[in-house]
Amino acid sequence: MVLKGCEENNMLKKRPQVRTLKKTIALIFGIFWAMASYAQTQTITVAVAANMKDAFTEIESAFKVNHSAEIKVIYGSSGNFAAQIINGAPFHLFVSADERYPSELFKHGKTLDEGKVYAIGKLALLAKNTSGILLSNDKAELARIIAKANKIAIAKPEVAPYGKAAVEYLKSQGLWDLAKDKLVFGENISIATMYVSSGAADIGFTALSLAKSSELAKDTHFVLVDDKQYEPIRQRMVMIKGSPQLATDLFQFILSSKAKDILVKYGYSVGDR
Repeated sequence: MVLKGCEENNMLKKRPQVRTLKKTIALIFGIFWAMASYAQTQTITVAVAANMKDAFTEIESAFKVNHSAEIKVIYGSSGNFAAQIINGAPFHLFVSADERYPSELFKHGKTLDEGKVYAIGKLALLAKNTSGILLSNDKAELARIIAKANKIAIAKPEVAPYGKAAVEYLKSQGLWDLAKDKLVFGENISIATMYVSSGAADIGFTALSLAKSSELAKDTHFVLVDDKQYEPIRQRMVMIKGSPQLATDLFQFILSSKAKDILVKYGYSVGDR
C-alpha cells in the first residue's frame, strides 16, 4: 500500500511537467507556423514612376508566377517619391524615372547602394484622334500645331523627369516661347497623359511606354520626338535600407531577360539582354 501511494504521488508530480512540456511543444509549433505564414504572405511596398504603370503591371504578374508575394504598388512622380522616402515613407523599392532622385536618396543614406539603371525611356507627343490634329515631328509643322493648340499637357518638370525632358525638347527646338503660356501641368506623366486622352488638352508630351498602351491606342495617336533633343531618360531603381528578401528578389527580376523583354515591348531601351 505504501508503494502504491508513492507511485501515485510520483505520477501527480509528473503531470504538471508533462503539461508544461506539451505547452512548450505547442508553442514551438505555433511559432514555426506563424513564421511560415508570414513568409508566405510577406508584403512589400514599391514606389514606381508613373511612366512605368503598364510595363510594371506586366512585370509584377510575371514575377508572381514563381513567387508567393503580396506587392503593394504605388504610382506617382519620382520627385514626390524621393521626398517621401527622405521623410521616412515605408517603401522597400523605388523604381524611378530618372537617376537624379535615386542618387539623392543614396546621398541621404536611405538606400543600400546606388542601384541599377533598368531602362532608358523615350518621349512622345500625343493627340486625341477626335482633335483633328495630325501630329508630326517636323519642326515647322510642329510649330504650326503648337500655335493652333489651346492647351499643351506636360508633367511637372520639377518632380517628373518626362516633364523635364519635354521642356528640354521645346527649348532645343526653339518652340518654348510659343508653347510656354499654353502649358498645363500634371502631377505626374500619367495625369498629363490623361489630360490629352480626356480632351482637356489638345496635345501633350508623354512617355512612349504610355503612348503605346492598348487603352490609349484606341483614342489617341502619337509621334516619337527626336531623343537627341533632350537628355537621355536613364531610369534607375534602388533598394531602401532594411528591405526584406522579397524586395531583393523583385529587384533582380526587373533586371532579368524576361522583364527586359516586357520593357522593350513598351518602348524602352534596355541594353544587352
